Amino acid sequence: MRRKTGRPMVILPRRRFLQYAAGAAVVPAVARIAMAQTYPSRPIKLVIPFPPGGVNDAIGRPWADRMKTLLGTVVIENIGGAGGSLGVAGVARAQPDGYTLVLANTGNMVVVPVAATRPLYDPLRDFEPIYRLGSGAGVFAVHPSLPTPTLNALVDYAKSNGNKLSYGSPGLGTTNHLAGEMFKLLTETADIVHIPYRGAGPLLSDLIGGQILFASMVMTGQVLDLHGSGKLRVLAVSSPSRVRGAPDFPTAIEAGVPGLTMPSLFGLFAPKRTPRSIVEQLAKATRTFMADPDLQQLYVVSGFEPDLDSSPEALRQSVVEASARLTPIIKAIGLKLE
Repeated sequence: MRRKTGRPMVILPRRRFLQYAAGAAVVPAVARIAMAQTYPSRPIKLVIPFPPGGVNDAIGRPWADRMKTLLGTVVIENIGGAGGSLGVAGVARAQPDGYTLVLANTGNMVVVPVAATRPLYDPLRDFEPIYRLGSGAGVFAVHPSLPTPTLNALVDYAKSNGNKLSYGSPGLGTTNHLAGEMFKLLTETADIVHIPYRGAGPLLSDLIGGQILFASMVMTGQVLDLHGSGKLRVLAVSSPSRVRGAPDFPTAIEAGVPGLTMPSLFGLFAPKRTPRSIVEQLAKATRTFMADPDLQQLYVVSGFEPDLDSSPEALRQSVVEASARLTPIIKAIGLKLE
C-alpha cells in the first residue's frame, strides 16, 4: 500500500504500536521529574490576591524576601478583586510547575467557594496545599470621632443610628465580611449597611480619613500603630482568645457578643498537579524560614500567630475543618456572592 506521495506506509504490528504509545505517555512524567530536579531555575511568582497594604502583604513579603537564600528570587504580584478570588482563580489556571504560587486565606479558600453562586475554583480539587503559615485575628475598629469606647457602646449606637451607620470590609466573601455579618446577626443590628472595599489598604485609608466610621478587618502592625496614635480605635478582636501581639484588646466574646469568633488561616498553595517533590521542597524551605526567631517576633507583634511546623497535609486538613465550621454559618446568615 502506498500513499499518494509515493512513500511506502509503514504498518506496525499491534504489540509494537502499543509499546510506542506507552513510551509516549511516559514522556510528560519524565519531563516533570526532570523539571523537579532542577527547580527552581528562574524566579518564582507569589500572587497576593489583594491590593498592597493589607495583611496578606504583611505576611507574604517577608516570606518572599527570606526565600532568596533558599530558593532564589520571589516576585510579588498583587491581584485584587472579588474578595481575593480573582487572584486565586488565576493561579488555579497557571502552569503546575512551581513557579506560580498564591498566598490564600480562609476568605478566598472557604467563604467564597461556599457562598458564590458560580465558584471560579474548588479549593481542594484545583490546588496543591504547601504550608499553613499561621492564623490572623480580625478586629472591629472605629474612627475616633464615633462616641463608642467599647463594642457594647457600638451596639447601642448602631441600634439608635442603624440606618445611618455602615461598616467596611476588605471585600465580599472575606472573613471580615463574614465577621461583620455575624456581628449584625448576633447584636440584632440588621440596619447596618456593608460597604465592600478592594482590599484592606483602601479600607484603612477611608477609616482613618473618616469616610467610613466602622470597619471589620484583619489586624496588622499598621492597624496597631494607628490605634496607638489615636487615628483609629480598636474595640475588640474576633479571634477565640486574646492575641499575643496585642493582649490589651478584648475578644468580641469578652466585649459582650457571645459566639462572635472568626479566626482566619493563611497558607501557600500551588496549582493542582504541581510535582510532589516541588511541593515538599517549598514546604521544607518555608519550615526553615519559620524557625527564624526574628521572623516569629515580626509576625507576633503584627498580631499574626505563625505556624512553626506545618505541612501540605496539615494545610489541607485546616481547609477541610474551616469549611465544615463556616459553611453552616454562611448558610444561616444567607450570604450569597454573585
